[in-house]
Amino acid sequence: MKIFAKQILEWYARHKRELPWRDSADPYRIWLSEIILQQTRVAQGLPYYLSFVDTFPTVNDLAAAPLDQVLRLWQGLGYYSRARNLHACAKQVVSEYGGVFPNSAKALQGLTGIGPYTSSAIASIAFDEQVPVVDGNVYRLLSRLFDDPTDISGSGAYKHFYNKALGLIPKDQPGEFNQAMMEFGATHCKPKNPDCQSCIFVAQCASYINGSVSQRPVKLKKVKVTNRFLNYFMFEFRDRILVNQRAGKDIWQGLHDFYCIEGDLPEEELLSRLAEAIGDDVVRACVIESQSATIKHVLTHQRLNARFFRLSLTDREVYEELAQNHLLLDVPKAKLKNLAKPILIENYLKSGALSLF
Repeated sequence: MKIFAKQILEWYARHKRELPWRDSADPYRIWLSEIILQQTRVAQGLPYYLSFVDTFPTVNDLAAAPLDQVLRLWQGLGYYSRARNLHACAKQVVSEYGGVFPNSAKALQGLTGIGPYTSSAIASIAFDEQVPVVDGNVYRLLSRLFDDPTDISGSGAYKHFYNKALGLIPKDQPGEFNQAMMEFGATHCKPKNPDCQSCIFVAQCASYINGSVSQRPVKLKKVKVTNRFLNYFMFEFRDRILVNQRAGKDIWQGLHDFYCIEGDLPEEELLSRLAEAIGDDVVRACVIESQSATIKHVLTHQRLNARFFRLSLTDREVYEELAQNHLLLDVPKAKLKNLAKPILIENYLKSGALSLF
């Protein structure tokens, strides 16, 4: 146990990447980095981290910001529930703890959006609590080291590997150890083509000895991907446009897009559905200026197929009634840049759709 900890800490000291949140005991910055890097590669998340720290230097600054500003800064990272939870957590830290993060993993888990992994990372790195971090990299490293056939997608996997890591983590450097484990898994014991020949654990890695490296970790559950077809209608009146702010618990909650009819529909049926939804008189008052080709956008659990229809109205009264009846926001086109939007919408607008981006 002591030999393993010594080896990986020495490796980490020599090979760790220089990242701005490392060598910091500030729980705010550690928390921010961990939330941003969930489901995100370091190279992609780093610019977002720097933007957040620059815009919101403290948890009090983040808590005081409007949610739309937070979502706008998050735009492009995906999994927008993380951004909403980030904002809610900041408010909770300020209102319940006076802007000071609690200093134990157990207490941290009482905050919005902080689970076992994130709480252990903050508690060990910021407060030297001897609690192991178990993320995908640690699952992989431990399952290979012990040649462990436990299915990491199973209900008991977290507790199983947590206990294995608990048996390895030293009392005196828990934060450094956890960072070393994650770093080793991310840069050396990689999912594909790990460099086993130069691995510091080659003599004690059971899966290498048994020839089962490629079979570890075991993950039996497969992600079910669904196809969705989004037909967006951009209702315009001169230099203004109607925008929808997404509600409910679907993807992109709180972000802005356009009036949408969902379904894989031929154009004739789609326009018929539009007429049923907003009225024949409104459709007759619209002129279809353009229609985009189908734009594909892949998320972890969904494959999106989107089309955009630009419709101009010449009657202000019809335009305003449409906004009122369907709870759409009437905004100047020039202000679209400032609204938080899904990256699918952002990329379409940047393609020159409105000559504003």
